[in-house]
Amino acid sequence: MARLAIVSPVGVPQRIVQRGNNRQVCFGGEEDMKAYLNWLTEYSIKHGVGIHAWVLMTNHVHRLCTPQSEGVVSKMMQSIGRMLCSILQLYLSAPRYTLGGSVQSERYLLELHRYIELNSVRAGMVEEPSEYTWSSYGCNGLDIETKLQTAHKLYLALGKTKQQRLLNYRALFKVHVGVELLTEIRDSLNKRLALGSERFTTQIEALTNRRITPRKAERPKKSESKS
Repeated sequence: MARLAIVSPVGVPQRIVQRGNNRQVCFGGEEDMKAYLNWLTEYSIKHGVGIHAWVLMTNHVHRLCTPQSEGVVSKMMQSIGRMLCSILQLYLSAPRYTLGGSVQSERYLLELHRYIELNSVRAGMVEEPSEYTWSSYGCNGLDIETKLQTAHKLYLALGKTKQQRLLNYRALFKVHVGVELLTEIRDSLNKRLALGSERFTTQIEALTNRRITPRKAERPKKSESKS
């Protein structure tokens, strides 16, 4: 099957996952993780990519972001990739990133916030997302100041005041992401499909003039029997 086009339309949220090759570790320790967040901050600002949610795990990094102009997501990831290779040096092969596809904001954006920031909980590393330092839950749910975060309009709509938004955001995490939604998110990421309704996917294809859904398999034509 031909690989689907990878697109990142301007103003449409995107998921990005960066993994070590063969599930190798991406970071040698906390200093590497601090450096990575500094690079993510620097290059997201430099290239014009709004970062809404993120988590740094031992063997992968997951982000939810919105490009502000054409081609900036790839530029940001290339810049970060070069810096990450410098800390990994010779003992690991270069990490790869996957652009998982466009996200229908109204339906999935805050669900992806939960999915990303609960990653450490699902992995059994902590019991609460607030206990994990290396995710965006601290700024989104606890008001820890950072230059990295760009609040999406749906996050801002959680309340008229900062305290209302923080309270309502934390309330989203009282229930874990359901199995059905987990499967939908993971399948769309692995297959590089847009996460949204059929109408949303059609709109993205029209906007970018590129196909992002697999073609339906055609039934083989029946051969005519010889008389």
